[in-house]
Amino acid sequence: MKFVFGKQDMMTAARAQENCWLLGNGLGGFTSTTAAFSVTRNDHGILVAARTAPNDRVNLVHRLSEKLILGEKAFFLSTQDFADGKAGEDGYRHLSSFAVEYGPQWVYEVDGVHVERRCAIADGSNTVAVCYRAENRSDFPCTIEITPWMQLAPKGNAPQGPFKLRFSNGKVSGNGLSVRVKTDAVLEKTATVCETLDYAYDSKDGRPPVGVAASCCCITKTIESGETGEWEVLFSTDAIRTTGKKLLSEQTKRLKKREKEGNFRHPIARQLAMAAAEFVAYRESTDGKTILAGFPFFGDWGRDTMIAMPGCVLSRNDFDTAKSILRTFLAYEHRGLVPNMFPEGESQPMYNTVDAALLLINTIWLYHQKNSDWDFIRESWPVMKSVIANYKAGTLHGIHMDSDCLIAAGEGLDQVTWMDVRVGDILPTPRHGKPVEINAYWYNALKIMAALAPRMGESGEEYEALAAKVAESFQKFWMEDKGYLKDVLSGTYADEQLRCNQIWAITMPFTMLSDEQEKKVVDAVYRHLYTPVGLRTLSPEDPEFKPHYGGPQLDRDLAYHQGTVWPFPLGAYYLAYLKVNDYSDAAHETVYMQLSALESALREGCIGQIPEIYEGLNPGASQGCFAQAWSVGELLRVFEALEKGI
Repeated sequence: MKFVFGKQDMMTAARAQENCWLLGNGLGGFTSTTAAFSVTRNDHGILVAARTAPNDRVNLVHRLSEKLILGEKAFFLSTQDFADGKAGEDGYRHLSSFAVEYGPQWVYEVDGVHVERRCAIADGSNTVAVCYRAENRSDFPCTIEITPWMQLAPKGNAPQGPFKLRFSNGKVSGNGLSVRVKTDAVLEKTATVCETLDYAYDSKDGRPPVGVAASCCCITKTIESGETGEWEVLFSTDAIRTTGKKLLSEQTKRLKKREKEGNFRHPIARQLAMAAAEFVAYRESTDGKTILAGFPFFGDWGRDTMIAMPGCVLSRNDFDTAKSILRTFLAYEHRGLVPNMFPEGESQPMYNTVDAALLLINTIWLYHQKNSDWDFIRESWPVMKSVIANYKAGTLHGIHMDSDCLIAAGEGLDQVTWMDVRVGDILPTPRHGKPVEINAYWYNALKIMAALAPRMGESGEEYEALAAKVAESFQKFWMEDKGYLKDVLSGTYADEQLRCNQIWAITMPFTMLSDEQEKKVVDAVYRHLYTPVGLRTLSPEDPEFKPHYGGPQLDRDLAYHQGTVWPFPLGAYYLAYLKVNDYSDAAHETVYMQLSALESALREGCIGQIPEIYEGLNPGASQGCFAQAWSVGELLRVFEALEKGI
């Protein structure tokens, strides 16, 4: 899809800076600014590089200041707000249009001078290009002056005070880091100057509201009256042996290819397919592929990977990537669990998740359903058996099968489901006991094992018998008087809270509820939790419902799963709706109509992406990570079901 924003979309500085764009490099590094070419977050940057893929990231080139000098007049092309009394840059006033398709493109019109800017990032390299074209139809020569502002600091840790830079032979160094600069315009050394930036989108979420950047060089290009000029500026952690034009061409080809992956017809689906690929990255410590949970904040996590992978990888038919990711998890299985966080350097994996291992079995099944790769099933089988055996016998974090054959999990202050926030000694969403979705995953895993066992030379009868007992006990979740499922079996008030977790009891490949029960659950979820951009995590009628998300971290954490809207469960809702309506033509039409709201969502926040969360009461502006893997992946699965019946 092509997203175009004009003057009417950017009438004020605030509106011009509402939305941003993102391009990743497949290593965890990225480039991202607002539509006005400003930075409103510490995590924005022209070049955010991955020193060690994918999570050791540094913000090298934070932003570019651009000034157009025409005769005795000077105009900013860039936009920026400052916190040190420095006058803001107001380039948005001259911004004629901003578009995102296979990368961002800006067009400025300034007193007879037409200026275009495009950005590209290399795939598999920490290299970024900013390419310019200017047509001077004025009566005077025009000079465009570009000042790179560096942070040379770990991502998310902007300097809070002045620092020194060194410039030599096209290389800027400081704070123990460096970045190379290359241009076909005029590059000159300048004295180090610092500025303090205002981070409007960080301050409203309780993050550091300001950050310092420094500059020690300047790039200039002069275009005579009546002439047209083209030039480029490249930044990299390595020696630069490419050109901006080449990076732009390669990027366009790469993104066009991604857009076609999965062979989707609907334009929103094609956009989601292209967006999904941005989250796939290389992990150096395991020498394999992984999925980043979200930009700009998150790394790669086991639970998020298993939820995102069916849509972000399998729906795009990227089976080589799927096997690479799955093999990593198989290799790191420990006592029936797989990592929720992978090691960096000498760090050990963290296994604090009850769902990732069960979802691993499900993802292996979904992969197998697409290509009947029995060799990979044989490779995976020992780990799959270990998961089941350890869940039965008991493993870390209180995860064990109880006497009723249901899975219980969580102990002390451990939070091991996806609603995992802990604030000191406070568990805002306590789910210790037997969570509903975990037991839906458990039953599904047992049925998968029973289906595969004969081809592995084993009997599936034991798995079938245990699955039957789980199905019988699962009825403990059903509340006939309310017409929906308990969220957890714990003997506390939390049991009967109406949450979105029950939707997965309908959408796994193997399920336990009757047709009537499934329809009632879908209707209850729709009445209380549905919004056009996601499902609420708690019914608004619940006294613990938090309508707003924002402010200091404590306030955000207390609201995170207490009503906040999450897009990723919306995918399961639509799949469930199709199922309980027998995949009828009318059901397809309803889902297509409701999915049309995503076009507006794709224009807001990070353009072309789906965010992590929205506010619970009025989910208009995106919150949290502005691009979230499982949000994109789960909604792409809905289009796959609509177009292909998968």
